[in-house]
Amino acid sequence: MKKYPLAKPCITKFEETEVLQVLRSSILSLGPKVEEFEKQFAKKIGRKYACAVSSGTAGLHLAMIAAGIGAGDEVITSPFSFVASANCIMYVGAKPVFVDIDPKTYNIDPKKIEEKITKKTRAILVAHIFGQPADMRPIMALAKKHKLKIIEDACESISARYKGKQAGTFGESAVFAFYPNKQMTTGEGGMVVTNSKRVDELCRSLRNQGRKPNLQWLDHQYLGYNYRLDEMSAALGLAQLKKLDSLIRERQKIAGWYGKYLSKRNDIIQAPVVAPGSTHTWFVYVVNILSKRVLRDKVMARLAKLGIATKPYLPSIHLFDFYKKTFHYKKGDYPVSENISKNSLALPFYIGLKEGDIKYIVNQLITVINAYEKRI
Repeated sequence: MKKYPLAKPCITKFEETEVLQVLRSSILSLGPKVEEFEKQFAKKIGRKYACAVSSGTAGLHLAMIAAGIGAGDEVITSPFSFVASANCIMYVGAKPVFVDIDPKTYNIDPKKIEEKITKKTRAILVAHIFGQPADMRPIMALAKKHKLKIIEDACESISARYKGKQAGTFGESAVFAFYPNKQMTTGEGGMVVTNSKRVDELCRSLRNQGRKPNLQWLDHQYLGYNYRLDEMSAALGLAQLKKLDSLIRERQKIAGWYGKYLSKRNDIIQAPVVAPGSTHTWFVYVVNILSKRVLRDKVMARLAKLGIATKPYLPSIHLFDFYKKTFHYKKGDYPVSENISKNSLALPFYIGLKEGDIKYIVNQLITVINAYEKRI
């Protein structure tokens, strides 16, 4: 029986050679590869500055600090995201204020934001989910009206476009991540991009133990962190960045196959919806089980026995124990997010899958759902 993992990176001899060259150079940290990676990444995204960090989470933390967010402040964000987009707000002593999501794109619903704005609100942290940008035009208008900063969590949506403009180019800063299941990878790693020299210089200092720009080894200006990216990861990132457009085209092709075969049963499975004017770059491929009589977790368990890996994407952050205890969130607070969390699952999605593989996976998914419907 052929087995399908949920995800795997696309690594070739080219990447291996680039990383091996760094290993042989003896310069493994604070070297030229990180600088070149930052330069090329900023150019690719279309921002003046890019600061490489050890993870997307680290980048979000630094973006919060650079935005001046602190104790007593509130930051509006989505409950339907990877937990780091809310945790980073708490890292600086602020409070994440959740806004429910659009039921089709799963991004934050702009129509529900203004009612959550208070005198304590300082920023909107916009998470671009699964490879598709949020609806930025009304969000930017609200930010301007209420004098709020925009910080983008673009960790899942590199090269995605909203009305022709790239995700990561709307806010004061934006953060990208390069975990192995992303569109491109450095193993671990992230990048903070901005057009602000002040933000960039502060992030560079904070990622390196708060060291002053003169880089004197023991001269520290701020309370900083060890959020540096190493040279091997940067070399891998440079190699992947050169191939990024082709990597995304392959992912779009696979997503197209999924859409083709899922369309036959759109009465029981909701395939991802790409909003008009948006370009999707496909971090993961998440479907929503529409049948109210079929339990998502039972479907996942049966697919696992068939060699098809799946995962619930994503749990709603406000229902994690820590958030319920800290902020007294409960079921029903964000019903759209909770419904998607309860019924959605990510299907195998990685470069190397063929159309026949996708057809098989979808057919098995449909067969399993149909079998459970008949039993009820």
